[in-house]
Amino acid sequence: MKNPLIVVVVIAILFIVGVSIFTLSQKPRPDSDSQIETDEMIMDDGTIMDKDEHQTMMSDQNRYVVYSKKTLAKASDKRRVLYFYANWCPICRPADANFKENVGRIPQDLVLIRVNYNDSDTDQEEKDLAQKYGITYQHTFVQIDAKGNKISVWNGGQINELLNNIK
Repeated sequence: MKNPLIVVVVIAILFIVGVSIFTLSQKPRPDSDSQIETDEMIMDDGTIMDKDEHQTMMSDQNRYVVYSKKTLAKASDKRRVLYFYANWCPICRPADANFKENVGRIPQDLVLIRVNYNDSDTDQEEKDLAQKYGITYQHTFVQIDAKGNKISVWNGGQINELLNNIK
């Protein structure tokens, strides 16, 4: 290294090129004003989704929900199925994953409500609900009407059984 000036210049050029490549590789994000003017939304994962797709996704998410008195009451204008679930149940966990993967197949006029049954997450409201419908074990489904009356009851299954058993 007879000429340290050449080394410094080469390092400076490499630094500038590196910063330029990094800057150009970054995905530009529109500011909030430009989002409002378009029909597109940028999701948390960076994907771009139009407003119709987002609305469909949000309505799909409202088809399989976790129980609360509020979610049960909010869905009173739709068909409702209570899914009595236990977090330790080896049948419930794959069914839960199957419902989440296939939420778009749940009819728009139906809400599947996951109720914790006899596990570490079960609260008194959920215990009372299980007692009201005579639930004796997890992985039981109860379809109820707008007034909370039992329409049908079945045990076991995933999305296909749900679709075959709803009335």
